[in-house]
Amino acid sequence: MAELIIHSSKIKQNIKYLSNYFKEKNIKWSLVTKVFSGDKEFLRNILTEDVIENISSVGDSRLTSLKNLKEVNPEMKTIYIKPPSKIYADEVVKYADISLNSSLSTIKALNEAAKKANKIHQIIIMIELGELREGVNRESLMNFYEKVFQLSNIEVIGIGSNLGCMYGVEPTYDKLLQLSLYKELISTKFNKNLELISGGSSITLPLVENGVVPKDINHFRIGEAAFFGISPLDNQPFKELKTDIFEFNANIIELEYKKIVPDGIIGDANIGHTVDFDEKKQEVKSYKAIVDFGLLDVDHHDIEFIDDNLNFVGITSDMLVIDIGNNKDENKYRVGNTIGFIPNYMAVARLLNSKFIDKKYQ
Repeated sequence: MAELIIHSSKIKQNIKYLSNYFKEKNIKWSLVTKVFSGDKEFLRNILTEDVIENISSVGDSRLTSLKNLKEVNPEMKTIYIKPPSKIYADEVVKYADISLNSSLSTIKALNEAAKKANKIHQIIIMIELGELREGVNRESLMNFYEKVFQLSNIEVIGIGSNLGCMYGVEPTYDKLLQLSLYKELISTKFNKNLELISGGSSITLPLVENGVVPKDINHFRIGEAAFFGISPLDNQPFKELKTDIFEFNANIIELEYKKIVPDGIIGDANIGHTVDFDEKKQEVKSYKAIVDFGLLDVDHHDIEFIDDNLNFVGITSDMLVIDIGNNKDENKYRVGNTIGFIPNYMAVARLLNSKFIDKKYQ
């Protein structure tokens, strides 16, 4: 079975590094663990007291994951990092101490759920800044906030934005300044101090480092930088964070010398997602290796070969075919050997969700 190797100690180092980094800049942060989908082994191995002591909260976008967080550590402050479904208001209040919201009717449902649970549920109101994902339209914000402020069991602790996640709208000083200005407007009109101005995710880190973030932006929701050591803004390593955290190895289950062009009529039943081929090379052959994972486990676009001499041929639901060339060194690749890949964020998320992939924490 193909195997995903996770270097736990490096993840811990990254989290501690980020905690110190944000502390020096007087910024609070939430660790977003959604890539691990609430895996209890991960939660127990990684989120030890010494690791989370300087984290404001731990967040996820799935209720089952937040439930697992609370089971592993009932005292851990949790944050639900997407607008919740209205019908799950009771569960959100039960497992999330904070939630991000943009729907008034959902917040009212959370208020009723919090009343039943005899709790005060904290929320961050998300504002639309151009990404066209979650967020209250800016012209509606003041009226929206006023209505929420009247709810007895809801406490608005902040406002926030989400940039770079769907269309790739980059966070800029001007975008974040808008968020800061709305904080000032709310504070002035309602005489309310908002504790958190949540300026985004890992994509915003280079702006923090370059000192081009408005001073009122004091909270970030960080996942990718903690687990991959990079900022999605430039896909470059950030500061001293570790990047070699995940390895993906697949087993060679067949290795044969075959033609590089398929033989026969190719119909609509093809699901192999094969590369383009030159029919003039009908008789050309090379060594093809088949490894033991497929589309059900991960998209091949989200992984790259460690060996640059290998080339993708095709993929089906449970197998990947690789061209390894002439394989002159017969000892280099054999049936039973493994082929290594470097997975990106989406690859790791899918591999961790696949029941057909072994996971090993080191």
